[in-house]
Amino acid sequence: MDEDFIGPERLTNEKFMILPSPFRIYQTLIEHRVRTHWHEFFEMAFVRSGAGTHILNGNPIPISRGHSFLLTPADFHEIVPDSSQPLQIYNLIFTNRFIRDELMPHIFEGISVHSCLFQAEECEFIEQAYKRIWEEAHNWRSDSEFIVQGSIERLLIDLSRKCRQAIDTPQWAGNTAVHEGVRKSLIYIQHHFRTTLSLEEVASYCGLSTNYFSECFSRMIGMPFQVYVKEARLQFAKSLLGTTTLPITDICFASGFNTLPYFERAFKQKFAVSPRDYRKSSVY
Repeated sequence: MDEDFIGPERLTNEKFMILPSPFRIYQTLIEHRVRTHWHEFFEMAFVRSGAGTHILNGNPIPISRGHSFLLTPADFHEIVPDSSQPLQIYNLIFTNRFIRDELMPHIFEGISVHSCLFQAEECEFIEQAYKRIWEEAHNWRSDSEFIVQGSIERLLIDLSRKCRQAIDTPQWAGNTAVHEGVRKSLIYIQHHFRTTLSLEEVASYCGLSTNYFSECFSRMIGMPFQVYVKEARLQFAKSLLGTTTLPITDICFASGFNTLPYFERAFKQKFAVSPRDYRKSSVY
């Protein structure tokens, strides 16, 4: 491991969302490795040409023209272009206020990884949508915000539909406010498990009392809230341990744990091996 390694870079809203706008769009040429980093904002991307590997939360995914992915503030990623085929990518970044609340379940419910490959006939439509957003962003008019908002929402839905085709989406019985609250909480946890996350905070976000939310969550999900959050953090840490060279201490805190001793105990209890020994047995 590189002794001078200082951990993953954090890309902030202050640095990248420099205009008074909830989104930015870039055309990026990637010729060299982009080291592991994470964002305070959402990022959606489309590969226009080239080839390489996208390492998302420690999982390597080959990418080429037609690949698209969506990252939340809870995700780490790294991009490694093929030496002979640099990647040309549309990058669209935006804050969470850009996604309407009613759209959130359609995008995130039942999907843990947003990464897919659009076929040749689909690529033209997707690329044209990014091109239209680019043109509107660089020739802004009074009605451009409506075109951009609609285009981004269509891209988000198309990406989610494509991802959902390959997985079994959980089917929750009924349609009560209780169920909706718990479903809403799963999306919230998915995006915030790396931060300090309390039962009271999530219950309030879902509009339920703490005790009622806790009872409903345990009944529907099959485990208590805190256990579910810890499981998410441990799986995330396991992925990073096995497929990155990030220091164990960095992984501990990046996964949402407050102390290294507690992380090491929880990891060994879950996987019957210490984080250090698990890393030794893995091949990066």
